[in-house]
Amino acid sequence: MKFLDRFFESSSRHVANTTGRRQFIARFGSFLAVGVAAPALLPIDRTGKALAAGAPSAGDPGDPTSCDYWRYCSVDGFLCSCCGGSVTTCPPGTESSQVTWVGTCRNPADGIDYIISYNDCCGKHSCAQCACTRNDSEEPMYRPFNNNDINWCLATNSNVYNCTVAVIRGVAS
Repeated sequence: MKFLDRFFESSSRHVANTTGRRQFIARFGSFLAVGVAAPALLPIDRTGKALAAGAPSAGDPGDPTSCDYWRYCSVDGFLCSCCGGSVTTCPPGTESSQVTWVGTCRNPADGIDYIISYNDCCGKHSCAQCACTRNDSEEPMYRPFNNNDINWCLATNSNVYNCTVAVIRGVAS
């Protein structure tokens, strides 16, 4: 027992001699600063802010049911605007895949390049209307998020493809 008493006494005296209150306060303050700043590093969905900042300012020219519509520069599939949905919403009875491919398209009205997220709508069989294949910024299969030949419905409850929407995610820089 005496060995343990001596060991803890010498250890305590060593800590007391080598550290001070100021050092403790400095270390505690550093720990506290890291703890306060750490939540800013967590992944947070900021798409709402990007959508608000990325809306075209000079209008949205063109026909959303045409393959020549400016948002469809990298689309591959059936347009939801011809299948009971719109450019940004899936038709009733389908769900949007949360995994997408992206492209950068120039709005001819304001000359600004926008980041477009192409979400597949899944759950019903394809509507087989307004089929479009545009590959303006498509990249090879080993860069999957820039490739439009993948069935992105694998991330939903049903992997049956219906159509594709084109949502503006922000302004390209």
